[in-house]
Amino acid sequence: KNSTPLKQLNQKIYIGILNGYNEAFIIDTETKNNLVKKDPKSTKIIKPILRGRDVGKYYYNWQGFWLINSHNGIKGKIKRIDVPKDYSAIYKHLTKFKDKLVIRKNKGSHWTNLRTSDYFEEFEKPKIIWGELSDQPKFAFDDKGFFAEATLFAMVGENLKYLLGILNSKLALWYFEQIASSSGMGTNRWKKYKIEQFPIKNANNAEIKRIGIIVDEIISITSSDDYLSNSKKSDKVLDLKHQVDQLIYNLYGLSSEEIKIIEQSIKS
Repeated sequence: KNSTPLKQLNQKIYIGILNGYNEAFIIDTETKNNLVKKDPKSTKIIKPILRGRDVGKYYYNWQGFWLINSHNGIKGKIKRIDVPKDYSAIYKHLTKFKDKLVIRKNKGSHWTNLRTSDYFEEFEKPKIIWGELSDQPKFAFDDKGFFAEATLFAMVGENLKYLLGILNSKLALWYFEQIASSSGMGTNRWKKYKIEQFPIKNANNAEIKRIGIIVDEIISITSSDDYLSNSKKSDKVLDLKHQVDQLIYNLYGLSSEEIKIIEQSIKS
């Protein structure tokens, strides 16, 4: 009641970048530094990238990987990257994989280009990111301009901190247990069309702000380097998550009996 399916809100969900051959286009920091050393222009099209395994609940742990964003341009807006002409070091790097890159399905106009995507710029905006396969809601917030690999989804739009609190809540987990398809290996598929079905409560500004403030505090703690190893920080985050869960229960008008059903039927 008094909710709107997420699909009808001012949000856009995108799948991560499909490149057709990770070994060529996703590189480590050492390789990135070598390419930039050989040709400083390389830095213009090398972007930090997150993978599904890097993203947790309210946080991500970047492992130092980069995407060679040799995009195919956006018709009438952005010119296609001409790797052979403008990026000599990257071209030499990609040439080592030419046999594979020529025959791959996800390619652009030239074998050095990524497939056409009219939304690659969206990854540089503040966004919510999550992986498809998980036994728990693992939605994180990124405003550092990370690109997302194909095992991730990214959502841009309004009131992202509010949505992040809802999607990471126990209520959301319970809801998706009812509608999501299983991988058959103990995890659910958190796919775009299922996320879009979630009924987002039509909250007032005060309610949106109240949840956003706590979510901001969680993000601040989980973004610290020692979050996973610091018991005090972990305990603090658990308490803050509990606060968010209670606010979400109240927001959706759940009774004590309904809350009990949810708490007993899902993992902590």
